[in-house]
Amino acid sequence: MMIAPLRDIFDAARGSRLGRLADATALIQRTLQGRAAPSGAQAAPSAASEALDVGPALRGLVASFKSRAGRPGTDEAAAADGARFITATFTNQAGSRPYKVYVPASYRGKPVPLIVMLHGCTQSPDDFAAGTRMNEAAEAHGCIVVYPGQIAAANSSKCWNWFNAGDQARDRGEPSLVAGIAREVMGRYAIAPRRVYVAGLSAGGAAAAVLGHAYPDLFAAVGVHSGLACGAARDMASAFMAMRQGGTASAPAGGPHRPRPTIVFHGDSDGTVNPVNGRQVIERAMPSTKLTRKEAQGQVTGGRAYSVVTYEDADGRAVAEQWVVHGGAHAWSGGSPSGSYTDPGGPDATREMVRFFLQHENAEAA
Repeated sequence: MMIAPLRDIFDAARGSRLGRLADATALIQRTLQGRAAPSGAQAAPSAASEALDVGPALRGLVASFKSRAGRPGTDEAAAADGARFITATFTNQAGSRPYKVYVPASYRGKPVPLIVMLHGCTQSPDDFAAGTRMNEAAEAHGCIVVYPGQIAAANSSKCWNWFNAGDQARDRGEPSLVAGIAREVMGRYAIAPRRVYVAGLSAGGAAAAVLGHAYPDLFAAVGVHSGLACGAARDMASAFMAMRQGGTASAPAGGPHRPRPTIVFHGDSDGTVNPVNGRQVIERAMPSTKLTRKEAQGQVTGGRAYSVVTYEDADGRAVAEQWVVHGGAHAWSGGSPSGSYTDPGGPDATREMVRFFLQHENAEAA
């Protein structure tokens, strides 16, 4: 997520609320790069800034974010012999976004599952692929993976704009771009239409939650790692509040009324996005549904302990899973250190998400 010192968060949030999105974005970018504001630039106190108490947790992450933001990502995730990692661009009325498609060596033109992976802020498709090792999972399970890429022109920190009202609805803004990328890949390769999934980290996780809500006929299941529920915020100011203490807004209209298969990972020591958001993602995915709740504990050998809450339907099928990584921070659990924002000592989020995804098919798919 985007992080800045307290004063600059106030200024950025106030600027966004006043419609000065470009100024707000530039302010955050200057802060991350350690540059001062232009001479004479000063924001007056406002009711919005007084209410936006982000506290020491976010302030304390600035140094860490700066060091990571300047860290070069992996230029190319490893591909198995015979596999392909292809660069492409998708364009529609909302704009253009680059993306990368991983086609496993085992692909022979028969229908296979598709997993859409949305990176976090400051990351790239290559970096995210390296850190999550999702391409390795794709080889093991015969899946195609697509990694849409955010651009600096849309967000200076390359965050997906999950918090903008214009990027939370079907066939609008960034949801239309990501859904369009998925459909373009489905048109170029043999994809099983009932086995299309979406997952993401941080801002990408929040965007995945939006996509699951907006396109229940496209995505069979959703994976949200260190993210927020659809509708948790409607602008930049409420985004910071939701990151700090959880979202309060209701989901936009038009989503499904049946349970939406969802798996959540969140570290209980995450100082960027409050772990309460993970529970809210699960709650939003199960509107007015009676499910059986089961809880289990686990321990990674030489790594972190974790808790898993599983929600099962009347047939005993897991409809939702909430993984809490004890001591985990704002990072992909069980990921590789070759990518940014990873926690190698946690349970393997990639393995568990793929397992969960492949248990679900979308009855609404065409």
